[in-house]
This record gives sequence, C-alpha cells and structure tokens, in this order.
Amino acid sequence: MFNNLREDIKTVFAKDPAARSVLEAILCYPGLHALWAHRVAHYLWRHKLYLIARIISHINRFFTGIEIHPGASIGRRCFIDHGSGVVIGETAEIGDDVLLYQGVVLGGTTLEKKKRHPTLGNGVEMGSGAIALGPITIGDEARVGSSSVVIRSIPPGVTVVGIPGRVVTKREKPAMDLEHGKLPDPVSEAIRGILKDHHRLEERLKQLESSIGTNSSRQESKEKQKAEKTPVESQVNRKESNDG
Repeated sequence: MFNNLREDIKTVFAKDPAARSVLEAILCYPGLHALWAHRVAHYLWRHKLYLIARIISHINRFFTGIEIHPGASIGRRCFIDHGSGVVIGETAEIGDDVLLYQGVVLGGTTLEKKKRHPTLGNGVEMGSGAIALGPITIGDEARVGSSSVVIRSIPPGVTVVGIPGRVVTKREKPAMDLEHGKLPDPVSEAIRGILKDHHRLEERLKQLESSIGTNSSRQESKEKQKAEKTPVESQVNRKESNDG
C-alpha cells in the first residue's frame, strides 16, 4: 500500500513540472486525491458493497471535481492533471502510465448493462477536453489532442485530433510530450490540399484555353484565306466558260 502511495507521488513529479515538494503533492493535487479515493471505492465495489462505494465516489467528486465510477479499472502511475471535469465511466479500463488532462470524458454509448466505455492502453495521453465514447480501444502510447472526439478504436503509437478523431501522425517523440500547439490540423490540411488541386486545375484550364485559342486563330486565318481566293477562282471559271 505504502509503495503504491510513494509511486503515485513520484508520478506527480515525473508528469508535472509545477510540483515542488512532497507535501505540496499530497495536499494540493486533486487528481492524486481522486485516485486514492477511487482505489478505496473500487475495492468496495469489487466486494459487492455497491452503495458505500458509490457514496465514496460521490464525495470524491464533490471535493475534487473528478467523477470516477467505482467500477472503473485504473492501472498504476496514472496521473490526472488539474482534473476538473474529468469523467470516467463504470466499464472504463485504464492502463499504466496514462496521462489525463482536465475535462477528459470516457463515456458510454448504450443503455445496456455491458462493456460500454473505452479501454485505454499503457502510456496513453488525452489532452484537455478530449472525449472517447463507446467500447473502443485506444492503443498503447497513443495521443489524443485537446477537444478531440474519438468514436473508433485507435492503433498504438498514433496521434489523433479532430471531431470525429482522425489519425494524423505516428509517434516520433517520447511519451508525455503532448505539445498541443504543434499537433497537425486535419481540416486545414484537407482545405490546403483542395486549394492546391484547385490551383493546378486553373493552370491546366489556362493551358487548354491558350491551346484552343491558338488553334482557333489558325482556323480563322485559313478560312479567311479561302474566302479571299474564292472570288478570283470564280472569275477564272467564268472566263474559261466564255472562251469555250
């Protein structure tokens, strides 16, 4: 038990550069308090003491602003940074070394009593306001950008952004380096691609118009020459007929 507590405190220092002392981590980190209270509630839930577990979870939400259903499974060295507005559903499963920012939601998409919440692999990072819905799997070391909505399973080691979430890049940096300002924007990239295609089509159209214009001018000159020759040829024909 005490080993787990020490590990949780070390995780705070590993994942938040703002932490300055052990006492500060113990007293001033609601994400840490929420995880500790959840472990108690989860233990009671597994022993079928559902009402007491739900009461502890409710008190936990009141004091920390983090709602974790006592049925949710959370691995080791998980860290909830700031934490306000985080919601983790009953059948959610979270692996080890996961980093969640404020406003993250692991929600369900059905009213049936079955697996209906996401599963997060080891080393997953979810940015502020990110949402994962349904019994999907987010692979190990995957990253979900801020305010993204994930509704389909994600392979390991990728970065997902947008609504709905789309894979935009493979991981090239170590874990816990979620620089939101440098995440690609799939919408702007799509628009940029459309504009490039538009410019290429405009260039091709200009070339075709130029080519058609040249051919038209040649055709007009031929018709003009033919029109000029026609009266002369008619006069010659008339003269030949008169001589005959």
